[in-house]
Amino acid sequence: MAGVHSVPQNAHPDLLSNVFKMKSAYIDMIGGASGDMLLGALIDVGLSLDDLRAQLSLMDVGGYTLRSEQVSRGALNCTLLHVDLDDEGLRRRGWDELSGTIESSRLPEEVRTKSIEVLDRLTDAESVVHGVDRHHLTPHELGSVDTLVDLVGVVAGFRLLGIEHIAAGSFPAGTGFVMSDHGRIPGLAPATAQVYAAANAPVRAANQWSPKGETVTPSGASLITSIASFDPIQLSVNKIGYGAGSRDPEDYPNALGLWIGETADPGTASLDGGLALLETNIDDMGGEQFGYVQERLLDSGALDVWMTPIQMKKNRPAVLLSILVKEADADIAAKIVLRETSTLGVRRRSVERYTADREIVEVETSLGTARVKIKRVDGEVVGVAPEYDDCRLLAMKHDLPFAEVMRLVSDEARSLI
Repeated sequence: MAGVHSVPQNAHPDLLSNVFKMKSAYIDMIGGASGDMLLGALIDVGLSLDDLRAQLSLMDVGGYTLRSEQVSRGALNCTLLHVDLDDEGLRRRGWDELSGTIESSRLPEEVRTKSIEVLDRLTDAESVVHGVDRHHLTPHELGSVDTLVDLVGVVAGFRLLGIEHIAAGSFPAGTGFVMSDHGRIPGLAPATAQVYAAANAPVRAANQWSPKGETVTPSGASLITSIASFDPIQLSVNKIGYGAGSRDPEDYPNALGLWIGETADPGTASLDGGLALLETNIDDMGGEQFGYVQERLLDSGALDVWMTPIQMKKNRPAVLLSILVKEADADIAAKIVLRETSTLGVRRRSVERYTADREIVEVETSLGTARVKIKRVDGEVVGVAPEYDDCRLLAMKHDLPFAEVMRLVSDEARSLI
């Protein structure tokens, strides 16, 4: 039977106020953050441990068992998640094996994609700290099966709870020193600090009341900077949970708070800030080189890259190269342009953009399953765009014209949404 599965499902409009409600979460790093603290908090607010196990079982990996218990951290009642490892689970793995396990899994595509993003952020930080390419990181610099459980489990857990927006407070700076595989390091581990720097994340300065030792792990920092924003949030809270860290110090509660509730969205196109527009005029490059530069820019995180024909002095035809990036990525993009093109300068200005609500849904059509992108304005569906790759596969499978498959998938999706 044909059907549609939302990933995730957008909130429905409030008929009285025409205000949309989004199920949202706020991460309160009371004593720090780690993957197991986030998982404990998710379970504390209602995530089923069995559902979490079922999601993780979609990866072809074993060597671990999950169990949870209720503990106290200071005056807070928390959930502590244990990831018990056997010899296979304790075996250290490098980036290639960790990413390959996620890529080859049967996890939902959005969970795979976001989990790889988190892993790449963690790996990039370790690469900078150790001065080697990600493929040459030694296994102990990344982790074992519990790294996969943390990264994939947190991403999948928020999805299972139907959370559409996540915000976080500032990271607490650790103090003192801790022992690592490389010897004594600061309480704020170099890899964690590198994650903060790459994400332009806010950090609370340490003082005499700050937690001692390592408060945020590299995996915890990579998760939060990948799944959450640090913008102010107005949240109507209806549930609060706490995830416990494994240590139980006397001078502070080693816990992470997770607030669940709703945020109001006026239902219009949202205005995104924190963006930069880079531009440069080029009159002495061939088309192949522009294509290469565009690919490099998109791979580095650019949101959009486009070329516009222009006319310069002495009536010379030229190209205006434009790049839309997050402010934090502007320097990287500018260096790529300066290195890979003939230009001597790049203009930069801060911009904002309006964006429509969008989501990816899987549609069960008469030809098979296909993903479509749904575009909404004021809660109304105004666009349905089938995914090219899925339609290409269906066209080849059924030996039908590609355009006919696109039309059929679009029509059937509209009838179901």
